[in-house]
Amino acid sequence: MSGFRAVHVIDMDTIDLSNLNRQFLFTPEDIGKPKAEAAVRAVMKRVPGLQYVAHYNKIQDFDDDFYLQFNLVVLGLDSVMARRWMNSTLLNLALRTENVIPFLDGGTEAFKGHCRVVVPLTTACIECNMDLYPPQRNFPLCTIANTPRLPEHCVEYAKIVLWPKEQPFGPGVAVDGDNPDHITWLYKTAVDRANSFNISGVTYRLTQGVTKRIIPAVASTNATIAAACVTECLKIATASYHHLDNYLMFNNVEGVYTFAFTSERKDNCLACSRASQQLTFAGSDPLQAFLDTIGTETGFNLRKPTLTAMVGGENKTLYMSNLPQMEEALRPNLALSFHELNMQDGQEIVVTDPGVKMPVHFILTLT
Repeated sequence: MSGFRAVHVIDMDTIDLSNLNRQFLFTPEDIGKPKAEAAVRAVMKRVPGLQYVAHYNKIQDFDDDFYLQFNLVVLGLDSVMARRWMNSTLLNLALRTENVIPFLDGGTEAFKGHCRVVVPLTTACIECNMDLYPPQRNFPLCTIANTPRLPEHCVEYAKIVLWPKEQPFGPGVAVDGDNPDHITWLYKTAVDRANSFNISGVTYRLTQGVTKRIIPAVASTNATIAAACVTECLKIATASYHHLDNYLMFNNVEGVYTFAFTSERKDNCLACSRASQQLTFAGSDPLQAFLDTIGTETGFNLRKPTLTAMVGGENKTLYMSNLPQMEEALRPNLALSFHELNMQDGQEIVVTDPGVKMPVHFILTLT
């Protein structure tokens, strides 16, 4: 109906019962099937002749050449890390190949949502506005273990304390939020915990939501944001009107409120500025302090970094988190101070992380 004839749909998830209440593409017969494939089947049945291609994959499964074929990319992702990865991928393509692929990001949380237009190297990118995303809610372990007050505390206790201890489905079996048997065990265990502390409100649905970090979805909000994204796609594809510049907020909590504004590029953005990041430490601080700083949500959110630096004229790997054997071998470096690692004031540390495809350069001021 909108005129887009060739579309690729990527989704790594399968359909579950809770998905049926907020869209019209899936039916009860589709439960357990890949979302991308079911969505493509439904659309092509309604509008024959389309060139729609389904990919039951993660977005990270595809290389740069795959994304180079597109004129537009629309994101409907449910994690900040996935958004960062795609943002970094399309920015890297613009820098490396001079192919600028505009993309849209739509997101909802209950009665709130947003739509944004990103033109790589021209407008603010997702990394420029990381502070707009609320930090993921976590509960202190001491509260969960000793003084639970909420039903969520009981579910978390069942998941992070009792599951590893009791190993209900065998040694080494991790919690699978999409496995009904796993959720049922967590639910029953959480109910027992809640009863012992006179806490009410533990339900199967709550257990699944806490386990999978599910964000509440409201059909009307999803429809509004989806419509905004498609409208902006049409504007960009047809050049029929100026596209959104560049961020739209939607709030339907009390009445209907929308606000559009221009989000400005960040001078020292990790992704689009290519600027080195400045950090200050005492020379006696351990390398662990650097790792803690770049890993926080209020900092740079680099959770699985590899650190390299030129030390004594040699390029040395200081730490590597994503390979267990290397992580174990290099872990002692985290306890060493910058001075013990022979680092000088003005030292550069290069960080690579799966969340951002381009290396991030940090310049240290050592006091």
